[in-house]
Amino acid sequence: MPPKRRAAKQLSTSSAKKPRKSASPRKGKAARKSKGVPAKNLKKPKKAKLPKAPSENLEKKATKKSADAAEEENNISTKRKYISCISPDPLNKLKVVILGQDPYHDDGQAMGLAFSVPKGVPPPPSLKNIYKELKIEYPEFTAPDHGSLERWAEQGVLLLNATLTVEAHQPNSHSKIGWQKFTDAVIKIINNNCRDIAFILWGGFAQKKGKIIDQAKHHVINTAHPSPLSLNKFLNCGCFTQANKALKKAGQSQIDWTDL
Repeated sequence: MPPKRRAAKQLSTSSAKKPRKSASPRKGKAARKSKGVPAKNLKKPKKAKLPKAPSENLEKKATKKSADAAEEENNISTKRKYISCISPDPLNKLKVVILGQDPYHDDGQAMGLAFSVPKGVPPPPSLKNIYKELKIEYPEFTAPDHGSLERWAEQGVLLLNATLTVEAHQPNSHSKIGWQKFTDAVIKIINNNCRDIAFILWGGFAQKKGKIIDQAKHHVINTAHPSPLSLNKFLNCGCFTQANKALKKAGQSQIDWTDL
């Protein structure tokens, strides 16, 4: 019996002295690096991508919405006519700028010129009120049987809407897609590169754009809007004769406003 106890005691002593195995290193990049793997073979961490600036996204959205409007969204100002207001003549022929808000939104009305409609389309109420003011300022004027203001454009009048497209029957629906950055830039180009332009700003919206215009270089005419809602304030404003007086003072030929 005693010899058996001695053997058991020796067994327990030998097992206590047996060294523990160390934890195996984690597999992965750290292990490979510690074994001397060349750095060029290690995968580089991906660089974080910065989000696009809001202005870039806005510009992209505006370009897509405006360019594809006619074909895809039943928009007014079709087939690229929305920029026809700035295409006929160079800056050196420009005399007057009339600023509107956005195109007429009923079917067949908008044609790229602010306040104008194609021949064959009945003049909207605002345009009828413009004719009323013309009659007051020029008694010989007879309102035409159409609503086209193309003859004004041919004489050097820029009929510019701040927003160049609109969805059918939804006024001001494209006011926030980026057009106003573009049209503000147009006004700035005119302001910086021309002199003695007569700016006719009808209503509060247009008059806010007056801050872009250097009134030491140009003549600014602020009146009420020709909308039926402000007709009493618009009539007898004298905006057309004021513009011609400014042009005459600057030595330029005047606009024949009655030639429509």
